Amino acid sequence: TFNRGSMCGAPARTIGWRDPGFIHTAFMRGLWPNKEYFYKVGHELPDGTVVWGKPYTFRAPPTPGQSSLQRVIVFGDMGKAERDGSNEYANYQPGSLNTTDALVKDLDNFDMVFHIGDLPYANGYISQWDQFTAQVAPISARKPYMIASGNHERDWPNTGGFFDVEDSGGECGVLAETMYYYPAENRANFWYKVDYGMFRFCVADSEHDWREGTPQYKFIEECLSTVDRKHQPWLVFAAHRVLGYSSNKWYAEQGSFEEPKGRESLQKLWQRHRVDLAIFGHVHNYERTCPLYQNQCVSNERSRYSGTMNGTIFVVAGGGGSHLNGYTSAVPKWSVFRDRDYGFTKLTAFNHSSLLFEYKRSSDGEVYDNFTIHRDYRDVLGCVHDSCFPTTLAT
Repeated sequence: TFNRGSMCGAPARTIGWRDPGFIHTAFMRGLWPNKEYFYKVGHELPDGTVVWGKPYTFRAPPTPGQSSLQRVIVFGDMGKAERDGSNEYANYQPGSLNTTDALVKDLDNFDMVFHIGDLPYANGYISQWDQFTAQVAPISARKPYMIASGNHERDWPNTGGFFDVEDSGGECGVLAETMYYYPAENRANFWYKVDYGMFRFCVADSEHDWREGTPQYKFIEECLSTVDRKHQPWLVFAAHRVLGYSSNKWYAEQGSFEEPKGRESLQKLWQRHRVDLAIFGHVHNYERTCPLYQNQCVSNERSRYSGTMNGTIFVVAGGGGSHLNGYTSAVPKWSVFRDRDYGFTKLTAFNHSSLLFEYKRSSDGEVYDNFTIHRDYRDVLGCVHDSCFPTTLAT
């Protein structure tokens, strides 16, 4: 049980004090993989009677390495919105309801969601968290709803974060780590791994230092290096801020095409451990790169990848619903597809050798970008530049 009342900055309130209440977390053990379960939540009244909510179903996850159809949604920066338009003047997340509705409509065609940071943009107002959780409840009641830490959840000056800005309104991650469960060893540090069938997801916390020599760097290295690629061939890295590549206009003006110090410490890890995909939010648009290493495309292919992957494909999926961002006018050579619209991405693992990636717009749910990867275990083991440890011809 977690108390919702504690934050690190000045509390955001209007008049008087509102008791924030409690969040209850329940764990169910001994579930059978891929089995569908029914449940409902009740509340016991003082007279002993129980008021029950409506029933829901969920499907238990596959075991690590299990071969079955596995479909995962990834996006960031969605926010929340009012269906009656009552907040139209300050409508900061105009595409939020489109994304939510598109996912609810397609609920039977995916298995899991990663919302990689900037969830409600509550900025310290707990009522906006209540509004957000109610908006996504039709999804999170039936599917695992995994989150990452964004600047609007965590950042506040002098609180141990990497960025000394006031983007969280004083929340300092407390609301996010209380509202949603994630399997981190230390819940104040938002980095963790998820094994879901043939996938391993290494979720980083871009609001804490990720550079070499830090505890987070050690976690990332361990997460990427310990996966058994024979049984879990699809390795995905995710974080909120763009630690990879983006032709966002602001990044281009800085000359970095990334978050400052973003990929310098991480790109050798991604290459050494042959990360298939790295997905980020923070920038409110969609972009996909070629397979990349050290700013260079390592493949001329654009949509059908096969055999040994010589680099990592980087994706910005920050068009979940917040106001959209622009691009630099000059398109970098590594940028394969850009779309300044609201949308989300979907990963479908058919088996241990075939993966489909899709980008869908929230307005109509149609696919506007996609690619496939076909390979076998030998291709994962194949050495490419900086992916194997140095050897010597000495005897």
